[in-house]
Amino acid sequence: MKSNDYAFVTRWRVRGTCREVSDILANAPDLVRWWPSVYLAVQELEPGDARGIGKVVSLYTKGWLPYTLRWQFRVTENQAPYGFALEAWGDLTGSGRWRLAQDGNWVDITYDWRVSADKPILRWFSFILKPIFAANHHWAMRQGEASLKLELRRRWEGTAVTPPPPTFRYLIRP
Repeated sequence: MKSNDYAFVTRWRVRGTCREVSDILANAPDLVRWWPSVYLAVQELEPGDARGIGKVVSLYTKGWLPYTLRWQFRVTENQAPYGFALEAWGDLTGSGRWRLAQDGNWVDITYDWRVSADKPILRWFSFILKPIFAANHHWAMRQGEASLKLELRRRWEGTAVTPPPPTFRYLIRP
């Protein structure tokens, strides 16, 4: 494994149904609204087929560290409501797979993310700062779980909830 290669497996557990979670995750442009601590700008470039396979999305993202990432993904598989797979390129190159499993009133969510950090600062400094870059990813995913729980609550209760905002707003330029 090269120093700029990363393999993450994230597990979330939320109250809801696979269909609800699948619908939320599949609506990429809405990530900016419900997961704004990480997703700064998202644009669907191509819709893909009737099942969303081939959909291409452009993303501008960040974590708690003061750098941003520009990358794209294409949906390569869709098993809605039980998950989907994607291939990524840009500042991050690799693949991801969301898996959803119903467990009573809960959904067990697993995200398997295997990427190379190709943004120059990440590529050059991964050999020494890999644990810090990995911590940045883990922070982003904790924000995602908290934001998903808020989004599900908003949908059920019709309440206005405010997810955590991005850090370092002064550095953000869409």
